[in-house]
Amino acid sequence: MNTSTAAVSAAAVADDKGRRPFVRLLLETPEVGVVAACVVVFVALALDKSSFAGAVNLQGMGFDLAQYGLIAIGESLVILTGGIDLSVGALLGTSVILMSWFNVRAGLPPTVAILLTLLIAGILGLIHGLAVTRLKMAPFVVTLVTYTVAQGVTLAITSGTSITGIGGTFSDLGQTYVAQVPLPLILFVAVALIAWFFLERTYAGRQVYAVGGNPEAARLAGIRGDRRIVSMYVTSSLLSAFAGILVLGRMGVGSASGVGVGWELSAIAAAVIGGVSLVGGQGRIIGIVAGTILLELINNGLTTLQINPNYTDIVLGCVLGLAITADRLRARSIARRG
Repeated sequence: MNTSTAAVSAAAVADDKGRRPFVRLLLETPEVGVVAACVVVFVALALDKSSFAGAVNLQGMGFDLAQYGLIAIGESLVILTGGIDLSVGALLGTSVILMSWFNVRAGLPPTVAILLTLLIAGILGLIHGLAVTRLKMAPFVVTLVTYTVAQGVTLAITSGTSITGIGGTFSDLGQTYVAQVPLPLILFVAVALIAWFFLERTYAGRQVYAVGGNPEAARLAGIRGDRRIVSMYVTSSLLSAFAGILVLGRMGVGSASGVGVGWELSAIAAAVIGGVSLVGGQGRIIGIVAGTILLELINNGLTTLQINPNYTDIVLGCVLGLAITADRLRARSIARRG
């Protein structure tokens, strides 16, 4: 072997060694799988049904993605602290009714109705956080109470009927397009970017991971975990109400029929599919967004393929079960390596 051949061989070995860590890192990144799944599902559905990739269908998916995505981000922030929020769907539905009632029945301007609803949602989130941190109540129990009460309030206010005559401000927020892109989708992207910056680029965001990953170590490090936990519950409730604004604007009527019902499962599924650990302390916004996109592709794809809607929940349950199983296997793998 001459000198030039040896040099080429050495360079090839070095390059191979340089690629291996990158490939290994890529394979161990939780978001890679869900992003790849999004691409595969989209391409498969687009090839099977040309209308799936059409502008009208994509715009409709954009509206849905914004609604589910906002509560998924709020839910994920709570899960990162080691908690759970089962009230996000019910609170969204109640927010729709509250804004409708304030605007139509109480005669308040849409802006005031929105602010009052956000205030109520924020107070509920504060109650959740304080109950979990000060009273040491289980997050599951606390938010389940709100879930039940919120559904009852919705039916009590409307008596099962819809509230019509909603102000135009809501439709401006829920139905407007910006360069053919739905405004709700743009707002969702903005919220996702803010959440990403908070978690990835701020000291407070890193504290959220610390509190969820090891509460005792965070306490010994001087981190005020209670504040972080409370703030995440408040944020989750506010995002549920914010999503309610978009839902009301899109529907144009305050409906008490099925709005938000079961959406908390979709939010949890999107979080877990996107790599958020149910025990807290692990997960990123990019994965949460990808998980939400995958669920929307599946839901919309089933509709496009004219599959019986009754099977949607079955598919969602199976996907959630697989995601939870993958989460536990990943946690065990990390524990063994540690």
